[in-house]
Amino acid sequence: MCGRYGLANPARILDLPFADAGLAPALAEPFAELTPRWNIAPGSTVLALAADHDGVRPTPLSWGLVPFWAKERSIGHRLANARDDSVRAKPAFRAAFRARRALVFGDLFYEWQVIAGAARKQPWCARRPDGAPFAFAALWERWTPPAPEAPMPLETFTLITTRPNASMARVHDRMPVLLAPSAWAAWLDVQQPLDRIEALLQPAPDDMLDAWPVSLRVNNPRADGPECAAPLDGDTTA
Repeated sequence: MCGRYGLANPARILDLPFADAGLAPALAEPFAELTPRWNIAPGSTVLALAADHDGVRPTPLSWGLVPFWAKERSIGHRLANARDDSVRAKPAFRAAFRARRALVFGDLFYEWQVIAGAARKQPWCARRPDGAPFAFAALWERWTPPAPEAPMPLETFTLITTRPNASMARVHDRMPVLLAPSAWAAWLDVQQPLDRIEALLQPAPDDMLDAWPVSLRVNNPRADGPECAAPLDGDTTA
């Protein structure tokens, strides 16, 4: 699963190849103005690039998908992630998989390793060696609260996970899907055949990420700052 991520250097999103990916470069501009965040947790609202039959646009979304048919918002607490091997068929995600896909930008994420005999899992941080941003594959939904609640629709998202690459396999049995720029346009095109979309859900290349253990500070969703991603005792091994 992916329970935390960060966007420590939003300005670098302007350096991503939006034009080469078949997307308007202007779509990147709102992201570059974001405040750096090192520990984004489920329940947080982030800016994402959301697509549906009306097109592609930067949209604020809350992390934790609430299906359009849900009776209450609390279901979103359990739907921060969606597995690649069931996302197309699972009732909570299948409508969004067909028609509401998104890119969520980050430049680091965390996974928790089970340590034999330890009471707590060990958090690890994963980043590109150069700290460049990447795009998570995501789905989004629009949910209208039932009366007598306020009728304002809530827009939410989930991150899709897949099997780990070589650098993450020692840490966890899942990792988020990081889409290459060459896949962005297809992912955001809701007219694409679903077989092609499903085929995009692959682990990142083995040499894409470095990973290292970090302190338990990141377990606190209120914690933020570069200390969350700092190597534990100077360890920067992958």
